[in-house]
Amino acid sequence: MYNGGTMTRYLFAFALAAAAFAAPENFQTTAGALQLTPIQHASLMIQAGGKTLYVDPAEGGYDGLPQADYILLTDIHGDHLSAPIISKIKKPDTVIVAPKAVAAELSGVKVLSNGEKTTIGPFAVEAVPMYNLTRGPSAGQLFHDKGRGNGYIVTYGGKRFYFSGDTEAIPEMKALKNIDVAFVCMNLPYTMTPQEAAQAVRAFHPAIVYPYHYMGSDTAEFAKALAGTGIDVRLRNWY
Repeated sequence: MYNGGTMTRYLFAFALAAAAFAAPENFQTTAGALQLTPIQHASLMIQAGGKTLYVDPAEGGYDGLPQADYILLTDIHGDHLSAPIISKIKKPDTVIVAPKAVAAELSGVKVLSNGEKTTIGPFAVEAVPMYNLTRGPSAGQLFHDKGRGNGYIVTYGGKRFYFSGDTEAIPEMKALKNIDVAFVCMNLPYTMTPQEAAQAVRAFHPAIVYPYHYMGSDTAEFAKALAGTGIDVRLRNWY
């Protein structure tokens, strides 16, 4: 089982962090502009085609932000799944996409498993694996079991955005193709080091990469490890 005491302390640290939105990131696509706003930790908002999509709305503040047309959830842990925040931002017709493990804890979910695809409004969504290879709360256990959670590739106007979720440098990540913008996690003991994340990013070579879900990690080390690759590393304040 997951170490609940450790996770409680982990989430308490986030609760102490001030919620301050980073400046929106803007991308041009064949369907028009897409604006992505980092919120906190692994939580972010995408606005495009007159619609609003949230990824893992579980950290930070949501006052003044628009209601969700769509929500993508990666996993069951409290820094990715917050029923009170979802209740605050959802509308009666909000579509929530998540893995089966999330559906067991949250009603009204459209289940998507690793390897499956769906379309929500103007966004094409593909669920991809996210899991630990070796790290866990105790011997023989992993923080994130293979198949339980989803990373996502979201495509809008021909541009492909990858959100890693909680994962180590798994083979499936290294094998990704044609990723325009990647959001890649790094933090111990739950996911991976900046160096491990950089190794994976080198393998699938997105045009742009943002470290996220990095609390306690030195993102400058990540950027240094990717120097000279031609990958545009963008460091932003998610806390």
